[in-house]
Amino acid sequence: MDSPDISSSVLVRILLVEDFEPFRIKVRSLIKERAEFMVLCEVSDGLAAVQKADELRPDLILMDIGLPSVNGIAAARQILRSNPQSRILFLTQEFSSDVVSEAFSLGALGYIVKMDARQDMLLGIDAVMRGEKFVSASLKRLGFSRFTDA
Repeated sequence: MDSPDISSSVLVRILLVEDFEPFRIKVRSLIKERAEFMVLCEVSDGLAAVQKADELRPDLILMDIGLPSVNGIAAARQILRSNPQSRILFLTQEFSSDVVSEAFSLGALGYIVKMDARQDMLLGIDAVMRGEKFVSASLKRLGFSRFTDA
């Protein structure tokens, strides 16, 4: 999938936070489709996400919400306090209006439902790295477009 949105000379450093290893492998393979995306580190719980974000200062954090130790919402809140330059893109099964609203109100720029990952994840990364808000196709069909800039 070609995308003219981000120049191939720009390296996007990604922290991948997902506790379900088979899905984490799938996400990593999607990321590898784009030479300008690099996974710095993979972790499987919220506490490790906070620690690695402080240590590595990634450009983008792809994060699940249902995580052990500290959930993704709480982890993102902590990360953005100490690393406001990092951009958060949630990649999760959660799609209640309250959770999506909380994700965007804490400062996340993107929200993708896992079943949309194949079609929307790279588009979402591009949008978030441009500073735009992004929601996946399933959320748009449910009326969640109000969270985006479009």
